[in-house]
Amino acid sequence: MENEKVRHLDCTSAQIGKYVFLPGDPDRSKLIASYLDRAELSASKREFTTYTGWLDGTKVSATSTGIGGPSAAIAMEELVKLGAHTFIRVGTCGAIQEDLEPGTLIIPTAAIRKEGTSREYLPVEFPAVADFFLVDALRSAASNLRHPYAIGVVECKDSYYGQHEPERMPFRKMLMEKWQAWKKAGALASEMESATLFTVASVLHVRCATVLLLYRNREREKALGAAPICSDTVHVAVETAIEAMRRVIKQDFDLKV
Repeated sequence: MENEKVRHLDCTSAQIGKYVFLPGDPDRSKLIASYLDRAELSASKREFTTYTGWLDGTKVSATSTGIGGPSAAIAMEELVKLGAHTFIRVGTCGAIQEDLEPGTLIIPTAAIRKEGTSREYLPVEFPAVADFFLVDALRSAASNLRHPYAIGVVECKDSYYGQHEPERMPFRKMLMEKWQAWKKAGALASEMESATLFTVASVLHVRCATVLLLYRNREREKALGAAPICSDTVHVAVETAIEAMRRVIKQDFDLKV
């Protein structure tokens, strides 16, 4: 019902657009809203902060998901109940490949399901794959905006410190061996939400893709013995997501989706 609020997002369908940006950080929802026309705060509850405004005359929303798969799944489930059908996650990641420069945009084609939430939706043999149409829109947007980008597979995990401090974990051997496997196979970067979102999107028959700012490359630092270099240019990922969503909305209108 139009005036009925969902439990966690505290929003009604009247407060949500069919096209939604999914940042992790609530402050990033506010940043995305600054790119929209007539954006207003719809609700803020727990990690979920939602702004809704207009992009080229179409109502769109930005809802933060918090950190990790469980809360990301809740956000997508409730947004779909409210009528949303197209999602672009806007986030950050750390590098797996040594040659990637901080500040590069990572556009995943698929995600390694090392997290646990997606396994409560589908067996692990089912791939977590981004929507091709949205991936192509993100690629075109990054190219036209002249932002450096890479396209490929990302790893998704549940434990931030399990990745960054595996040597102190009881499962250190397994964690370190898997990391080397992802690296050898060419996985680009590591993050925490896309595998869940891609899997849930498959189950709910909606579209989802991701654009990530590569914040830091610890692998490069270790290989070169270099000082840490971090990129805070998250607005580059936001601008790319906005431009991609514009393209998607226009093409949907042309196709009468």
